[in-house]
Amino acid sequence: MLVSFLLLASVFRVGAFKIVLAGGTGELGRTLSSSLVNDGQEVTILCRNAFLASSPYRVSSDFGWLGKSFLEKHPSIKLRDWDGGDLLDIVGQDWIGWQEDTLARADAVVNLVGGFTQQREMATERLVRESLRVNPNVLQVTVGPIDDELGMFAPVVAKPLKIARLQKCEDMVKMNCLNFECIRLEANRIEEGCEKIKKVIYNRLN
Repeated sequence: MLVSFLLLASVFRVGAFKIVLAGGTGELGRTLSSSLVNDGQEVTILCRNAFLASSPYRVSSDFGWLGKSFLEKHPSIKLRDWDGGDLLDIVGQDWIGWQEDTLARADAVVNLVGGFTQQREMATERLVRESLRVNPNVLQVTVGPIDDELGMFAPVVAKPLKIARLQKCEDMVKMNCLNFECIRLEANRIEEGCEKIKKVIYNRLN
């Protein structure tokens, strides 16, 4: 009987991982979140405006969007407003308390915040600081593009500045977090990138 139980336990994990995606309303976040919930994990996406992200049609290119039909197809994906580190950039109505109800329960936090403007630095600092406060052992996974492809993101920002900014974010995680992984991905290989992120999460948490 015990042997049978151990065999089952080796195949099926009891309970799902609770995974938080910050900035998960882009193409990478859409693919990763759906893949994770299809694996049976619990996914919460931190976004600046959950109402806009879940609307039937995209309202503005300034904010991420997943869409009503996508969320209906994947009802276990939750959206949560957060401040993203910039109090002047909040447009969601229910951002207070995201640390306690989302971050504190997480097994892993994946930072997908894009643009590589100052917002990326503030979002990373916010995730690191609040994680240390409410959940210091959470796995922090910081995701960014390889240096050669940074020119594809935030074209108004000079490439050397973006390289330095991304490195600063990675250093912030390495110097402060107990459990972390920094990943660089090729921009046009979404599926491959998602598998790489998932492999890190599952290897580190199992």
